[in-house]
Amino acid sequence: MLYLDHAATSPVRPEVLAAMRPFLSGVFGNPSSHHTAGEAAAGALDDARARVARVLGMRTGDVVFTAGGTEANNLAVKGIVLAALGTGRRHLVISPIEHESILESADYLRRFHAVDITLLPVDARGRIAPDDLAAAIRDDSALVSIGHANNEIGTVQDVTALAAVARAVRVPLHLDAVQSAGWLPLRDLGVDAVSIAGHKLGAPKGIGALAVRGRVPVEPLLHGGGQERGRRSGTENVAGAVALATALELAETEREAVAAYVGSATARFISRVLASVPEAALTGDAEDRLPGTASFTFAGTGGESILLELERRGVISSSGSACAAGSDEPSHVLLACGVDPGLAQTSVRFTFGREAMPADAPERLGLLVAESVRAARG
Repeated sequence: MLYLDHAATSPVRPEVLAAMRPFLSGVFGNPSSHHTAGEAAAGALDDARARVARVLGMRTGDVVFTAGGTEANNLAVKGIVLAALGTGRRHLVISPIEHESILESADYLRRFHAVDITLLPVDARGRIAPDDLAAAIRDDSALVSIGHANNEIGTVQDVTALAAVARAVRVPLHLDAVQSAGWLPLRDLGVDAVSIAGHKLGAPKGIGALAVRGRVPVEPLLHGGGQERGRRSGTENVAGAVALATALELAETEREAVAAYVGSATARFISRVLASVPEAALTGDAEDRLPGTASFTFAGTGGESILLELERRGVISSSGSACAAGSDEPSHVLLACGVDPGLAQTSVRFTFGREAMPADAPERLGLLVAESVRAARG
């Protein structure tokens, strides 16, 4: 079985499992407890927080551990905007190609807190222009929230330029780096908040983090014990935090070499698919894209039919975001990029992991895709 859906989730790395195992049994104390067992757990939690902060270029106290990327994005968007309402700032800027956790958080703020939402335009590649961001920001803007790399088409935004626009008018910029962490550098981008998720990096599902610079107020969404410096109540997942820190450090150490290797393999795969499948079209930016992401439309058939044919041939892939699986609606990302709704429903996404593959794997996979499309078209 060839697993090409790493953007949905990745397997737990052996090194990560080994690092977290002691905190599932031996060091099992509650980090809020004032005894030896609790202090040992608290020490591991503090160490994990510092390690995550170093990779992200933040201070240790900026890092809030969450249950995953969706919670981190909710805390960023809702928490920062809700904290700003008392200052008269009730305007949020996002784009229409964001992850559902951003879009639905924005909709919640609109419906229940009368927050005004501006959707930035994107071009056919899914790119946001800094000039459009500058035109969208207002005197009452509370936050700009942008995805670093799109989870469906892989397009990478020019975050440094976008952050400079927001910083010039002192509006915080939150970066959804759930897909880009481990593939792209996250330090020195000029952003004020960053979301990551462990299961995209080789840590287990159920752990993530939001790093928010100390000068940016955040209203907590969970109340109770006051953990995470009052920003996220609930007994901390110590083993998960250790796993996230370990996976993030490993990915960062390997990042440049792995991105080059996987990017080259993905480029060969894309070339083979485009050469072998009539009417196949690559979606997203052909150059500024995540190294391991390739998303296509295949006119004349349905994406779900192709997925079934691929699985019969031992290839696991997806039709887009796992968080929208089961929806009959065409991808909101492709629609925002100007793709026809009917064509958008023929989309299939292939996302490679960090593992080594046989030298001829990209070309063989391209031929399997061609066989699957022909079979789906009948």
